[in-house]
Amino acid sequence: MINTNAFDYINVLQKTADAAWIRNDVISNNIANATTPGYKRQDVAFEDELANALGRSRYKSMDDKVADLKINRLRPRTYTDSANFSYRVDGNNVDIETENVTLAANQLKYNGLIDCLDQEFKNLRMVMK
Repeated sequence: MINTNAFDYINVLQKTADAAWIRNDVISNNIANATTPGYKRQDVAFEDELANALGRSRYKSMDDKVADLKINRLRPRTYTDSANFSYRVDGNNVDIETENVTLAANQLKYNGLIDCLDQEFKNLRMVMK
């Protein structure tokens, strides 16, 4: 088998797109529960974990950082955001306007990631010709 790093960036983009997809589901759930008494909004932690994993090696190139990345250790984690905070009498802390803006921003991010993945595969096809 040939040992190649051709898929390193593709793997990182795919993992990040998966996290954005999960975040989309979580935000949609927040919106659906905006009027549920006691519901606490949730979010997904991933970008900080990825940045920390890439930032551990200060003096390496980005190619080397991505090649050394333990992609299986990076996992999107759903958490309850501001669990002790509520500005409403019913205990719910979902702001529908904020959730809608966050959803739109996340969809733009996801679409950008898919475009990047598409471009990476186009580059691989071009190299193979």
